[in-house]
Amino acid sequence: MSWLQRAARRYNPFGGTSGRSSSHSSQHSHQSDILHIQRPLHRADEIAPSTSRDESMIEVTDDHYDASTDEGMSATDPMEQTGNEERMDSVCTGDDWVLQRHPRPNELSQDTQPIPGPSTSSHSVEHLRQSQRLIGYQARASSGSPNPVGGAACSQSTEPTEGPHTMTSLGKPLHRLTEKQKKKLFFIEALKTRYKVDYDKVQPIPYIKDRLYCVDKVYVEGGFEFMPTEQVTRGSGSWERLESYKPVFSDQRIQSVRRIIEGDPGYGKTTLTLQFAYDWCNRVEGSPMRDVEVLILLRMRQLSGIRSIYRAIEVYLLGSDPRVKEADIAAIIGESKSAIVILDGYDEYPDQHSRRVTDIRRILKLDLFANTPVILTTRYLPGYLAPVTKRVRLTGFDEIARDEYIRKAVVGEDEIALSSIKARLKENPVLEDLCQVPLVFVMFAHIAHENKDFQNFKSVTEFFQYMIRCFHEHLKIKSKELNTVRYSIDENEHAALDKLAFLAISQENQQITWRRTGMRKQLGRDFYETYLASGILVEEEVVPERSSRGVEVRFYHKLFCEWYAAHHIVYILSQPGQSVPLNELFRHMKPEDVQYVYRFACGLNRDVSSSILQYLEKSQGRSNRFTLLCLLEQSGDVKGILGNVRDMCSQTVNIKEGDNRMLQRSTIQLLDIAAGHGILVSSLHLDQCFSKFDVTNACIVLRSGLRLTNPKTLKVLRVSGRTRETAGDSKGIEVTREELLGLFRTCGALTEIRFEGREFLLPHSVSAELIPPTLKTRNIIVSYERYREHGVVHQLNWDNGQWQHQITADGPVKVYIFQEELDQQWGKKELAVLSTAGVSISELILVRSFSNITDDTQSIILTSGCTIPVLHTVQELWILYTDVDLEKFLRILTYTKECTEITKLGFQYCKVPDEVDAEKIPHLLEQRGVKVYWFPKPAERYLLDLDTGIWEKR
Repeated sequence: MSWLQRAARRYNPFGGTSGRSSSHSSQHSHQSDILHIQRPLHRADEIAPSTSRDESMIEVTDDHYDASTDEGMSATDPMEQTGNEERMDSVCTGDDWVLQRHPRPNELSQDTQPIPGPSTSSHSVEHLRQSQRLIGYQARASSGSPNPVGGAACSQSTEPTEGPHTMTSLGKPLHRLTEKQKKKLFFIEALKTRYKVDYDKVQPIPYIKDRLYCVDKVYVEGGFEFMPTEQVTRGSGSWERLESYKPVFSDQRIQSVRRIIEGDPGYGKTTLTLQFAYDWCNRVEGSPMRDVEVLILLRMRQLSGIRSIYRAIEVYLLGSDPRVKEADIAAIIGESKSAIVILDGYDEYPDQHSRRVTDIRRILKLDLFANTPVILTTRYLPGYLAPVTKRVRLTGFDEIARDEYIRKAVVGEDEIALSSIKARLKENPVLEDLCQVPLVFVMFAHIAHENKDFQNFKSVTEFFQYMIRCFHEHLKIKSKELNTVRYSIDENEHAALDKLAFLAISQENQQITWRRTGMRKQLGRDFYETYLASGILVEEEVVPERSSRGVEVRFYHKLFCEWYAAHHIVYILSQPGQSVPLNELFRHMKPEDVQYVYRFACGLNRDVSSSILQYLEKSQGRSNRFTLLCLLEQSGDVKGILGNVRDMCSQTVNIKEGDNRMLQRSTIQLLDIAAGHGILVSSLHLDQCFSKFDVTNACIVLRSGLRLTNPKTLKVLRVSGRTRETAGDSKGIEVTREELLGLFRTCGALTEIRFEGREFLLPHSVSAELIPPTLKTRNIIVSYERYREHGVVHQLNWDNGQWQHQITADGPVKVYIFQEELDQQWGKKELAVLSTAGVSISELILVRSFSNITDDTQSIILTSGCTIPVLHTVQELWILYTDVDLEKFLRILTYTKECTEITKLGFQYCKVPDEVDAEKIPHLLEQRGVKVYWFPKPAERYLLDLDTGIWEKR
């Protein structure tokens, strides 16, 4: 029988406890040794003695624990000890429960002695200290005291009310819980303890280790988007904005048991998972995590060699507690009313390329946890995905998010300090792109605020050199304090680390983590400890399957790995007589994956950069935008590449949907440089990559989530849309009046803008009262061409805000009308223009837009209420994705009879009547040879026999 079971059996439901000594009661009326367990009873580090019976949260200071000897860490079950044995009685308090401790006879005067607990492995010693401080932190937090770790305190639970009949969180008194229910209680509380340790130690600046924050006090939402497709697609697709992180679970458009959250390195994927954990642990009002029963959060970089997900949970989240086994975990998750699993960092998962079948792979393919929602965060998509997977992505910090972070975590309400940090960013335009990465911006904001000598940087290399110097300088300052470790490593000597970083990042499958023992041996103990103390290197515990617990080491961020790898590249290429072919050196280092390796290498050594630039010109093209950014790093000054930028801007600059993010970023950064130096951009073509114009931030947003923040020197802007597909729930991109006018105001040099493609939905008109006089005098040409193939061009008249129409085609054209009201209005207008001009319409295709036929059968009624009269220029009429009953079907046949040129009527991917009364079919249809088709599925085709009214399969 376990010590908890015996403690539960001694519980007296009528108050008091069995066998309680009266002398004990009187002697300890104010020091009753009540142990309030708000976290799980699975380790000694979660049990703390009270100093007052009235305290609901117990503060345990370092005085209760001898860190030098680890006293009180008994390796045996406290209830299994013989002889001088203690007893514990259980008392329920609110949603938590209390064990009332009866001291041993020989310790009645030692009220502050730590209580022994179950066996604790050596790795738990530091965790014990943290958890003891954590309990003290909870006590202080509940009374409004500051967070002892230096950051802002998280709000914590309310004080419980003691009472023998109070229910546990499972709805029953403790003594009535089954063994399975007790294990579930252990499990949930253990998870909360683990997550609290993690979300309470967010560290914005890695080299300031004594400044930690609760995630809720520093978390700022960047941009969120989702892909609204019915099945997962690996293409860029069409992305739509999410207003917050909370709809990731609640928005019906992305409801699924599998979701992926994508984001570049440093975009806040891990921080977001900590915010989810905080919401769950604290049952945050309004959060979808509030009512989730079980939350599993695992870091995938720690799961090397672990095949079983339950083993991973046991090891990393429960601390190998002997009371909850793998089978128990599986049962708890499987039987929970609601459970969510979050797997953080698939791109860092060591076994992602392994041929072994692991639970991770089974989860992604829906072979495990088929009915349990799973979220995967990653930099790129896994090679195997369940079709039902929904995609969400993080798009980084915009100006609003930056301001919010500065206020929340750096300067508070000091608007002068806020303005100073923002001014420093504006003074450093080369950092604009880099600071869209939340992690980099966070470091920039803190460093810019705390270092009065913060300088203007002419290149990214120069900024990173400054930042690395800040890491080392801070460590030197700390080393001068009394009783601190002295670090004397030369910050400029790091060849061994450079080589390690290069070897890791130049592999086909990058693996940028190392075992501590091997890395310390290669770098030397002093060097290793210095870089660990500086925050450049970070340790992390791992437990490979069937192996002892160990420690792995990684860089604080991948950018640091690229920085030191670039140093090794410079070393190799600067050796006299070096003969390593560059295509071999960079074979597995694609610029789109490690762009800063190239840029740093060019910035570190001008002579070496010449070789790298020649290599890039051959492999990427002489006029490649990325090559120009590497040239900027080489010159160390924007002025050195202004001639190249002018040449680029004198021609049409293209940003395409198919361009990788690195190339899009490079182009945007060069356009920012052009705007900063007043260089006019003759023409910018956004080819199938435009998403919207952000009125609030006055910038153009691309589908990739990247932003063109300074388009003020554009002369001509051409925006091409995709060919809008009829399959799926395809949606157009609406450009509102506000966006259109905001675009004109922001682009001060604009003389012409063209929207091409039926994907765009522009306003039907622009109220003349809303048009500023300055815009009217500029007389900007605004054209809208929905169908390039038939040449109907709409041009905005600035005097009255209406569109004028010009037709340049005379051949048959196809017209699509989709479900949006704007699209239906434009479709009706264009049909009228084409019909009036006598232009033949080869096909009129109604995609989810058909509603009915008017009673007189002279017009089609669309879903918006718009009507399309009988047209004598239409040759084929198709109705897609709209079920039609018998009455509507007959009306459609009559309408078709009235349209004298129609020879084919079709229904696709919808339901129609199984058969039709032949007497009700207009005879004129057969006389004209009209064919009526039905395609219920892509591979099925039926033709209606107009004589019998029966569908014949073809």
